[in-house]
Amino acid sequence: MLEKLFKLKENGTTVKTEIFAGLVSFMTMAYIIFVNPGILSAAGMDFQAVTVATCLAAGLSTLIMALLSNYPFTMAAGMGLNGVVAFSLVLSEGLTWQAAMGVVFLEGIIITILVLTNIREWIMDAIPINLKRAIGVGIGLFIAFLGLKNAGFVVSSDATLISRGIFNVQAIVAALGLIVTAVLMARRVKGAILFGIILTTVFAYLSDVIIQPDQLLVTLPKAGEIFRLPQAQDFSTIFKLDIAGAFKASLVLWVFSLLITDFFDTMGTVVAVGGKAGYLDKNGKLPRMNKVLLADSLGAVIGGLFGCSSNTTYVESASGVAEGGRTGLTGVVVALLFFVSIFLAPLVGIVPGVATAPALIIVGYLMMGVVKDIDWDKMDEAFPAFLTILVIPMTGDISWGIGFGFITYVLLKMFQGKFKEVHPLMYVTALLFLIHFALTTVKALGLI
Repeated sequence: MLEKLFKLKENGTTVKTEIFAGLVSFMTMAYIIFVNPGILSAAGMDFQAVTVATCLAAGLSTLIMALLSNYPFTMAAGMGLNGVVAFSLVLSEGLTWQAAMGVVFLEGIIITILVLTNIREWIMDAIPINLKRAIGVGIGLFIAFLGLKNAGFVVSSDATLISRGIFNVQAIVAALGLIVTAVLMARRVKGAILFGIILTTVFAYLSDVIIQPDQLLVTLPKAGEIFRLPQAQDFSTIFKLDIAGAFKASLVLWVFSLLITDFFDTMGTVVAVGGKAGYLDKNGKLPRMNKVLLADSLGAVIGGLFGCSSNTTYVESASGVAEGGRTGLTGVVVALLFFVSIFLAPLVGIVPGVATAPALIIVGYLMMGVVKDIDWDKMDEAFPAFLTILVIPMTGDISWGIGFGFITYVLLKMFQGKFKEVHPLMYVTALLFLIHFALTTVKALGLI
């Protein structure tokens, strides 16, 4: 049945490999179970309710992606998007969280329409191959940087923005985990990244970097409640959005900003992870792209409906791909783990950021390889690619890195008179990015 559904042999994988890949993907993204409620609780939302909604929405979105596309892409509440909801829409604009989720829902509906009309896929197909490669490299560096930060190897600095961290117990644990994972990878041990995460967690536990939770199974349903929704869980955010409250002229700009961010974050992730998995053809196109984009757009709708912010395709999917995941079975494993996490959240929390740091650094390394394929001899091709690679990790914003690359690419081609080398949709997209950047700046200055 699994073979028929996911075409495992055709994709050169096995059930065991897919399960390992799913475990790795889940471990590298499980932080969202705790981080998302932490961010949205600042907007007055109940932490426990958002935790339940986050797990349910991530599980459902990832399951849809797995079954619809048969790719190992995973989904959950998007970082950055949840910050817009909490700090901009609620705390700055004064919306209720219900109305803010209405904005997320509307953005999801719009982006779904763009998918169903093929506009989203047309834009992705219009991107030149060198920029697609640069997006993958930039995201790889971004992932590696997150790993360095989680490890404590780099810290913030008022003087230089970032600086080297103190080589404390946390950093030593991360360094040991990184060495172990790298050695396992070099020796081609199957499940190297998963074993690295597990061993680093053990190192962290033994060194008191993490503390054993007092109660691991505190929210398991009682006897007799196993086959119905457990009373201990809080589902109070689900289907409580206020769509009518989102229909305000002043919110049009926020819907546009969310749409641009969601649109191009996903595009960058899909291109980067798809390239690493070897899915892209010689023109950098991903087969079954429309199914991937449809699943992703439905994730935004689900996020609004469930009250946990827009769900989007995760860059951490790359960790599962690095572990050998090649089909939707990887996503099914991740989805099931998210569903189970509703009851076992404290147990999931045992895996600290320091334990996933080595995995993220290794994944960043694996995604760097395509940089050699960029045509560095042509300024109008290489410089936009360079900016994309640079801006994504430096700003921590995939869409901004893509925007810088797009705008620069179009301008360089235009001023050389190479108008025909630029796809018409690239002109439109570059203009949209200029508008997005301008509106973001104007809002930051408090002028609107």
